[in-house]
Amino acid sequence: MTLSLEQLAIHAVEIANTAGLAILEFFEDGDFEQFNKLDESPVTSADYAANEIVMTELSKLTPDIPIMSEEVENISLAERSLWTRYWLIDPLDGTQEFVAGRSDFAVNIALIENGKPVLGVIHAPVTKTTFWAVSGLGAHKIFNGKTKSVSATPVDPKNAYLRVAISRVQKLETITKFIKPDIALEFVSMGSAALKSCLVAEGKADIYIRVGPTGEWDTGAPQIIVEEAGGCILDSEYAALSYNQRESVLNPDFMVLGDRLLDWSTITIPHTSRRD
Repeated sequence: MTLSLEQLAIHAVEIANTAGLAILEFFEDGDFEQFNKLDESPVTSADYAANEIVMTELSKLTPDIPIMSEEVENISLAERSLWTRYWLIDPLDGTQEFVAGRSDFAVNIALIENGKPVLGVIHAPVTKTTFWAVSGLGAHKIFNGKTKSVSATPVDPKNAYLRVAISRVQKLETITKFIKPDIALEFVSMGSAALKSCLVAEGKADIYIRVGPTGEWDTGAPQIIVEEAGGCILDSEYAALSYNQRESVLNPDFMVLGDRLLDWSTITIPHTSRRD
């Protein structure tokens, strides 16, 4: 029996919760190993444990759908180009937050069809909060056993300030230099990239600008959630992000925007950051 996107989303939420429980054991005990990848970014035994759970359960759920994960060696474009549908996962988004003992990290699961995210789940294990979306069905938040719809906030250019989601450890000038100087800013702190995107999706921030290396697994789930909430994710030159189109799976710098109808070039400053 072929499962609908909504049915797949229900299963993906359960899988993300299961992976989150495994991560919590490492987090609460503080008993995990830390390693460095080739690019010097951190990875832990919690990342690997969550990855094993998500990949195993997705393979059982949809054995015919391939999986791309941050924690698995990159598959060549020659092979990936044959995929019209695949799972895209980051088993522990916010590893640096996890290592530092901060609670804002997440499990990301997305389904990509014909180069676009059509299903996304982001689960924050510590707060037991889950965001999910399916193309055409809106964006949703599960908290305390209750599910509600979420929506981004339209931006009035005449407002007194713009709410900017930002990392707690990020230097403000790294971000503010890409926003026009006459705009007053209010900052909203959060850890993982996915959870900062969720701040935009639920109307608690207007914009999140990401400068620096990320992979397609960092934006797959957030993109469909933000889009279904009424926003969008664009690269630093206002173009749509691409998936499974290049040998490299690195993203350019990007912006998570709460109001897809606004001309953001009146507020932000474009810059080139292609990573082909």
